[in-house]
Amino acid sequence: MKSENSASMEMRDLYTKLSSKPNGLDTQEASSRLKKYGPNIIARQKNSSQLLIFLKSFSSMMAILLWCSGFIAIFAGMAELGIAIWLVNVINGLFSFWQEFAAKRATDSLMKMLPTYANVYRDGKISKLLATEMVPGDVFLVHAGDSISADARLVETDELQVDESALTGESVLVNKEVEFSKGKGKFAYSNLIYAGTTVSSGDGKALCLATGMDTEFGQIARLTQTAKQASSPLQIELNHLTKQLSAIAILIGLLFFAAAVLFVKNPVADSFIFALGMIVAFIPEGLLPTVTLSLAQAVQRMSKKNALVKNLNSVETLGETTVIATDKTGTLTQNQMTINHVWTSDSEYEVSGQGYSNKGDIREKNKAIDLEKEPALRQLIIDATLNNEAEVQQPKSLKNIPKIIGTPTEAALRILSEKSSIDRSLLEKEMPKIRVLPFDSRRQKMTTIHQLKDGSRAIYTKGALDFVLASCDRIYKDGKILSITDEDKKEIYAANRTYAEDGLRSLAFAFSTNNDRFDPKEYSIQNCERELVFIGLAAMSDPPRPEIYQAVRKAHSAGIKIIMVTGDSEITAKSIAVKIGLVSDKVRVVTGQELDSMNDQQIKEALKGEIIFARVAPEQKFQIVSSLQSLGHVVASTGDGVNDAPALKKADIGVAMGVTGTDVAKDAADMILTDDNFASIVAAIEEGRAVYSNIQKFLLYILNSNLPEAVPSILFLLSRGTIPLSLTVMQILTVDLGTDMLPALGLGAEQIEAGVMERPPRDRKSHLLGKDLIIKAFCWYGMIGSLVSTAAYFFANSKFGWPSAALATSGINYHQATTMTLSAIVFCQIAAALNARTQDTSLFEVGIFSNHRVNFGIFFEIILLVLLMYTPIFRSVFQTAPLTVDEWILLACLPVPIVLLEELRKFIFRQKKNN
Repeated sequence: MKSENSASMEMRDLYTKLSSKPNGLDTQEASSRLKKYGPNIIARQKNSSQLLIFLKSFSSMMAILLWCSGFIAIFAGMAELGIAIWLVNVINGLFSFWQEFAAKRATDSLMKMLPTYANVYRDGKISKLLATEMVPGDVFLVHAGDSISADARLVETDELQVDESALTGESVLVNKEVEFSKGKGKFAYSNLIYAGTTVSSGDGKALCLATGMDTEFGQIARLTQTAKQASSPLQIELNHLTKQLSAIAILIGLLFFAAAVLFVKNPVADSFIFALGMIVAFIPEGLLPTVTLSLAQAVQRMSKKNALVKNLNSVETLGETTVIATDKTGTLTQNQMTINHVWTSDSEYEVSGQGYSNKGDIREKNKAIDLEKEPALRQLIIDATLNNEAEVQQPKSLKNIPKIIGTPTEAALRILSEKSSIDRSLLEKEMPKIRVLPFDSRRQKMTTIHQLKDGSRAIYTKGALDFVLASCDRIYKDGKILSITDEDKKEIYAANRTYAEDGLRSLAFAFSTNNDRFDPKEYSIQNCERELVFIGLAAMSDPPRPEIYQAVRKAHSAGIKIIMVTGDSEITAKSIAVKIGLVSDKVRVVTGQELDSMNDQQIKEALKGEIIFARVAPEQKFQIVSSLQSLGHVVASTGDGVNDAPALKKADIGVAMGVTGTDVAKDAADMILTDDNFASIVAAIEEGRAVYSNIQKFLLYILNSNLPEAVPSILFLLSRGTIPLSLTVMQILTVDLGTDMLPALGLGAEQIEAGVMERPPRDRKSHLLGKDLIIKAFCWYGMIGSLVSTAAYFFANSKFGWPSAALATSGINYHQATTMTLSAIVFCQIAAALNARTQDTSLFEVGIFSNHRVNFGIFFEIILLVLLMYTPIFRSVFQTAPLTVDEWILLACLPVPIVLLEELRKFIFRQKKNN
């Protein structure tokens, strides 16, 4: 149903159209409509079936490569190896599926789709029903504090004000009334209320127009859910890495096959089996489990830091973030309006936790002011106390804190009143409220009328300075009511300007007494809001979160640009941004109106410098995010309202607020902040960077053993068989699938390395398997391992008479020599696991034994090596033999010089970096 038609139509015609009546529907008709329209819920985005999600965990490009590797191993006559590779794939797939399922379950627990109950007329009387059972044509009641369950036309109102920020992004309360008024904007009809919004004050009775996905809330949700989700950068990078590793493995296999046939003159069948074994050996079977474990560990750590990630791959995307487009209220600030200063023509007062003090008077900083000696201050506090609809809702449990129902501004005034010696309950008894003229955006004021004991009446008004001052012809000064002068006005505006420059928002107060000049029935705006006495100003702010300063510094040091996108005023936005170090004082502030007049190129040029967006609508955030992405940025965007959802979906990382966020925003986001805190985003980015770093550490570790594994075959081929294979294919695969796996998984869970947030974001053109990593893996770690293992092979043969005697090609001597080669590679890998734990930082600084998973993996390597040597069944399969005591002593000493050599390289690198 069109909003304007529903708002402007005569009420009796609307009842007729909806086949309803003022006392609502009967139960039978409501049941019939519930079957027709369905339950009143916002349908969640349709995810793939659990079966498809389960199968997806086994069908990534790397997983397919492992399925093929297992098949090749079985085809090559190594059935045990093939089955082992497949088991690795199965275990990883199950683990990945479980992590995704757990994340989804946690997200679902956060979602609270609609209020649980609603007060609905059924069979002519009020019934408390589940909100999901509401249908079009229902008549229902709303009260202060209620979440509105459906789109509806108001039938009756009593000082009703609604917070529509979830739809519009505007934090200003909207005055609702029965009379039709179109207003400006899509949701500006005065007599319509919308699902997903909240009643801040007053009461109302309404006719339900639409429920569920037919509401405005639901329509935006549907638009958001149709947007397609692109592959994450990590998915793209892993696919690229899989292609690289596959190409390398196949190329090496072909080279070894050709060399075996042409140089060694091996039979084609044997050469083919040999080549297949090399292909399998060069494929990192542990990559997928390590990546999954790294992501899962990061997700768990992030959840402890108040960030719930819905998709494992989103973790790494966070690490690439170059821009954060963030809201202000509640994210950078505490979303707790606090009054800092009170100004009257008599004096200026500072407000603290202890109470009031004269500004600059250190002696009275913690002393309560005697309000009897400060008449103007007392009058302003009385105004703030009586002209206030905020109420304290006592908690149901002692574990919870009291909740103030009402606007943040009135809550701040309530606290201001509590800090004084004025007893609110006594004041309200002495001066009962007899009429309220609610705040509205047109006149920017709220007025209450009170009955005094002597039969006269008092009027108290608060609102925007310009509008309140325009209604005043007098001023309260020195305990007297005097005519207001131009000098008085200059002084007032000067104080207001000072507060605005400090990022404070001012609220003006005025009053009038002995108002018996008109009949009580004529308490109209025109009669009450004129010839008032100006009292003063209360200056308030939404203070920055205490942890925001460090979070901003950390983001900037990490090369991340932060752009504030807020619906607040330009002055307030700039003041807060400069105060917390987000931008410099020379920042450009672009308003939503200015943004509408800019073309794409102008927006892109503006985004290259320091910029803040103020007075913007949530839908404009989508435009800002799109422009940033077109400039090559990886964008994290925050939001909480329904209209934020498209921008959250568009962003590379959508970040929804868990406390104040709507369900549609949470559904569209990749990450949900359970504390609505910007610092949690920065902490999550740090974890994302650690994940990418850990995957690279894992790659460095597993790839460095490939060269020592390949050297025996190279020597065998180049010598045309004179130098026997010092490592068999089964022994190579023992390293890849046995000894290497657990330390590699341990590296995937390495803690965040110091300095990770002092580097710029990763360039999307760079790859996991980059030039630097290849050089370090093969030309440094790999070369050391190759020299050591080859030397170990010849050392073992020297015991059998080499070089005087020929190298052993079979029997116990040959098996001991190959076992010594295998063991040397394993002990070099022990050193490599320790060295790979840090990129530049000293291992001794992070602690040799601080990663328990790596330590356990090293222990497992040694135990497995012992089993291979001393267990008959393994000795038979892997062609190993026991080593002597002196060989064990030599092996135990190997990691020490390798670790120290790497420490020297890291030290030299750090010195160069510092210089």
